[in-house]
Amino acid sequence: MRIRDFTEADWEQVWPIVEDVITAGETFPYDPTWTSEICHDVWVEAAPGHTVVAEEDGKILGTAKMGPNRPGPGSHVATASFMVAAAARGRGVGRALCKYALDWARRQGYAAMQFNAVVDANEAAVRLYRQLGFTVIGTVPEAFAHPTLGRVGLHVMHRPL
Repeated sequence: MRIRDFTEADWEQVWPIVEDVITAGETFPYDPTWTSEICHDVWVEAAPGHTVVAEEDGKILGTAKMGPNRPGPGSHVATASFMVAAAARGRGVGRALCKYALDWARRQGYAAMQFNAVVDANEAAVRLYRQLGFTVIGTVPEAFAHPTLGRVGLHVMHRPL
């Protein structure tokens, strides 16, 4: 598996991953009615942000976007988001993308990384982020409308770099 910069030609394979994740409605607070064009604008980061794909044998297995968590006085803290194709889950793609994002943020001079909205019921992601040094610094109760569990919490997770 190789992680590389996203190119516009990748959207043809990235869009089905994004569409699948947001349609499931279990992990991202994106509107499932958004079009490919809207999702492209939301997912593909402009500078100083960065978007990448994880690929193997020409097939995109997952994607990540990263950049400053907030502008101005908050721009020394990075954030990132990750999506993995259903068929590639459990193969270490998310871990590789997260490690890449942490390394990228460190190289860019960020002091920390913060995730603002990790669905607390997304046990695999919470476990992975904890393994990679993140801590839950707070949970917003009932902030996410999960399609089968009802209203669940959103964790704010943080890790110094």
